[in-house]
Amino acid sequence: MKTFYVLNGPNLNRLGKREPGIYGSETLQTVERRLTEVANENEISIVFRQSNHEGDLIDWIHEAEDAAGIIINPGAFTHYSYAIRDAIASVSVQVVEVHISNVHSREPFRHTSVISPVTKGQIVGFGTQGYELALRSFL
Repeated sequence: MKTFYVLNGPNLNRLGKREPGIYGSETLQTVERRLTEVANENEISIVFRQSNHEGDLIDWIHEAEDAAGIIINPGAFTHYSYAIRDAIASVSVQVVEVHISNVHSREPFRHTSVISPVTKGQIVGFGTQGYELALRSFL
């Protein structure tokens, strides 16, 4: 059975509470339940992880080396974490970067991703549905 990792960075544990006008009212647990349904339909497994700490995300990227794919929402680390960028570049597994909001229509500092140059692709602005789109891109 193929295994995929879904990694979420800082503040994503606050989905449903944090700025619902930007990020919506769905919780991270709701997103995980929806992805689990897709996984069951396709006979795959998903490892879900969330941390507000950069080093945890790096360790999980390394752990996922032999997975079928990684979906990552690095949160604010997107814009400046060369350590996460280098961790992604160091593994052979493909990675899709996801952002719930359209980062390109927000504050200028959000327009740049140091992560995207080392990913398979980037999905932005489709709300939490972006996670499902990312998963389906691997199937």
